[in-house]
Amino acid sequence: MKWNKIGKVFEPSGEIDWMQSHTMLPVADWVDGDIYRIYFASRNRDNMSQIGYVDVDMNEPTTVLNVSKFPVVELGDLGTFDDSGVFPSTIVTANEKKYLYYVGWMQGERVPFYGMVGLAVSTDGGETFQKYSRAPLLPRNEVDPFMTLSLCVMPSEDVWRMWYTSTTECIRTSTDGTIPNYHIKYAESEDGINWNRDGIVCIDYKDKNETRIARPRVLYDSGRYRMWYGYARGDGGYRIGYAESSDGRDWERLDEQVGIDMSGCGWDSEMLAYPFVFEWEGDWYMLYNGNNYGETGFGVAILNQDLNE
Repeated sequence: MKWNKIGKVFEPSGEIDWMQSHTMLPVADWVDGDIYRIYFASRNRDNMSQIGYVDVDMNEPTTVLNVSKFPVVELGDLGTFDDSGVFPSTIVTANEKKYLYYVGWMQGERVPFYGMVGLAVSTDGGETFQKYSRAPLLPRNEVDPFMTLSLCVMPSEDVWRMWYTSTTECIRTSTDGTIPNYHIKYAESEDGINWNRDGIVCIDYKDKNETRIARPRVLYDSGRYRMWYGYARGDGGYRIGYAESSDGRDWERLDEQVGIDMSGCGWDSEMLAYPFVFEWEGDWYMLYNGNNYGETGFGVAILNQDLNE
């Protein structure tokens, strides 16, 4: 597997009030023909993130056709789980609606933030979204007593599958900060709303030095599930990992086969984060963030060989 980087797609210029910096967690959704809409989270002057989008033609994916002037998912009411930031994670089309699963953030004190999964629904093809509830979709429980974060959802007629990020502990760092440790779990649902969480761990820490495994992106191809995700050691930045599974529950990590790494210089020379892989006209594309968790924008790469080779 080898990914060829095409280039950077978009980075905010600061001209739009709510979009001052960052384009975190890019999510691609087909619109029509060769047009894709890419949702992402951007920060305002108060450093709070909301969800907007750019439209691109996949024939020239680094050329932006349209930029949303206003966020399509805004901050929640003061005191709700998403009053300090919202980040897109995955979008699926089902029942003539678009389900945008996102992560809501609250500011913390003993820990810097609290995150939980929420849901926004569109009935007009992704032009506008309404939050399903002011409460989180995956609240804390005994299986997930800390935080639930970035996720991937795969619907089908018999069962909806979810791979999601679950916090296992919060630790003090060598710089006197606090970071959550998290890995990737699995859940199922009949309707995409009510989820059964049994604590099934899909991607676990390699060793005690690995601290964060996040933003799973799962596709089913040639009789197996394929997952891309970000992983980090200590309090350092992300790199992209890869795993395979025959049933979507038990996974084999194959990080050495991922086929993409940081550039020697430039916007993605220090970090690769938040991969989102999708297929268009027989080719596989990856959206991803670069340095400082998306501060330098997001880019796109194309797979230059068959996944089965």
